[in-house]
Amino acid sequence: MSIVQTQTTSFKAELYQGIHDLTTDVIKIALYDGNANLNADTTAYSISNEIVATGYAAGGEIMTGITVNTSGYTAYVNFDNVVWNPGAFTARCALIYNSSKSDKSIAVLDFGSDKTTTSTFTITMPANTASAALIRSSI
Repeated sequence: MSIVQTQTTSFKAELYQGIHDLTTDVIKIALYDGNANLNADTTAYSISNEIVATGYAAGGEIMTGITVNTSGYTAYVNFDNVVWNPGAFTARCALIYNSSKSDKSIAVLDFGSDKTTTSTFTITMPANTASAALIRSSI
């Protein structure tokens, strides 16, 4: 098992190539079990080790509330929390990816341990600030 929370290396390069537009592309988040091999080298969404469960559809959920912000020398991205309701499953990690651009990877989330729900599963995004946002870059 190799799960590493990070922005993927391919995403960082693709930003400079102008491939992603996080405010107009369809950005999704998929859930995976503990056998997933998600890390900086992950280049695209895959069904391998994606969870299969009640209340979860393959490919995950579309992310909403996406805004790109700046503060000082930092650009950062805000996402709304993601909720599966109802849901009855266990997930260990997630992949944020761009379904508008051939399912290219953006970031890996590591939950730290298996998370199990029998009703509602929520991924709470960090604060929308230059120092806490999930995706941010600065000089």
